Amino acid sequence: MDFEEDESCFTNGYLDTVINWIPGLEAFSLKDLPGYVRNTDPNEAGYKYVLESVKATRKVSHIILHTFEELESTVIKALEPMYPHVYTIGPLQLHLDQITIEEETKKLDINGYSLWKEESECLEWLQSKEPNSVVYVNFGSITVMSLQELLEFGWGLANSNCYFLWVIRPDLVVGESAVLPQEFKEVVRKRGFIASWCSQEKVLNHPSVGGFLTHCGWGSTIESLSAAVPMICWPFYGDQFTNSRQMCKEWEVGIEIGSNVNRDEVEKRVRELMGGVEGKRIKNKAVEWKRMIQIATSPNGSSSLNVEKLANDVNMFSRN
Repeated sequence: MDFEEDESCFTNGYLDTVINWIPGLEAFSLKDLPGYVRNTDPNEAGYKYVLESVKATRKVSHIILHTFEELESTVIKALEPMYPHVYTIGPLQLHLDQITIEEETKKLDINGYSLWKEESECLEWLQSKEPNSVVYVNFGSITVMSLQELLEFGWGLANSNCYFLWVIRPDLVVGESAVLPQEFKEVVRKRGFIASWCSQEKVLNHPSVGGFLTHCGWGSTIESLSAAVPMICWPFYGDQFTNSRQMCKEWEVGIEIGSNVNRDEVEKRVRELMGGVEGKRIKNKAVEWKRMIQIATSPNGSSSLNVEKLANDVNMFSRN
């Protein structure tokens, strides 16, 4: 693919060009590719890093993927001729949930893999809400936005008249404090809860949560699928654009929202997700995917068998 000489490709429709040269990603367009390869400078640091990383994979024979075979079967089939050993072992948390932890293991005090301090108060707040009545909002650990975008999301959530649990990290807003106006705080007191971080797995699996406004990071994506929670997709960087495309078009569990955030669109998407015809349809699809995940991580499921095969191969390699 040739790089454009200027940045007009981002506004003239060029990114809608359909591509057919990536095995396993048929009917993709340029806008569906990761953000770091959609640039106008072949010397850009992110692009060069990914390019070198891809080149490095040619030297390996084993690839471990945090996905499950049924979710990305076309991609897996495209990878198998390139690598002798491809292991799809996800979602990992479901494997862990099925393991009976021995007393010695409990002493390790493994409570999760979050790098941020989690607040438990939000779970108590969820307990007071009806099933499927709350929108969970979290843009991950590295996504940032402008203060104006924060306000547009906030007023869109408020105007939807839905309950919402919103994680706002201290560093979410670029160069500024995430200060919300007093009038918005009044709305939050009635219908919302704002936390700096939370146990996402517990929140997504809480019966009160009916939808997820997300940046489409892979961890959030697979956790949401595991919990059968449909999503509103606002990708920010990297593979999030690809994940969003798959969620909305391939797996049918997501609703897209434009990159130029405005409160009216946020309100519309939230209302549709929580009570509209499309929201009900993608909720049903999410339930189907959760069922497939449970099968994949069952004792004879594809992911469980791959975990076992990986362990056996590692053991054999260590002996040699």
